[in-house]
Amino acid sequence: MLGESALEQQLAQTRAALREVSGTAGPRERAESVAEAADGRIRVTLGTDGRVSSVDIDPRVLREGSEYLAAELRQAVNAALDGQDDGATAEAMPDLAAVTATVERLQDQGLRQMREISQAVSETMRKLHRS
Repeated sequence: MLGESALEQQLAQTRAALREVSGTAGPRERAESVAEAADGRIRVTLGTDGRVSSVDIDPRVLREGSEYLAAELRQAVNAALDGQDDGATAEAMPDLAAVTATVERLQDQGLRQMREISQAVSETMRKLHRS
């Protein structure tokens, strides 16, 4: 059976490990995303770093005017960004800081309860030995 100091040492080690894990969890890697606009005449590719890696524009779309081109280009970039987010949000990453705080709170409660149980057992044993 572990003594109180050994339990506290294990709790401290567990908490340190949780903090280490929560500190190393980084954002998920993005996948390359491609989107088109203007009936396929504009094609935008976002790389895994989340930045635009290429923009392909069919010269025929330039005849439509700058406002049309800007609106369609904006639509293609936004669609590519949306496509990149789909993979990252499919499996949400837990909030490790919140998990760590909850585990620490539960550990503290458990330790307090163990002390109370230990005191109750000790008191009962003293009463039994007096009888």
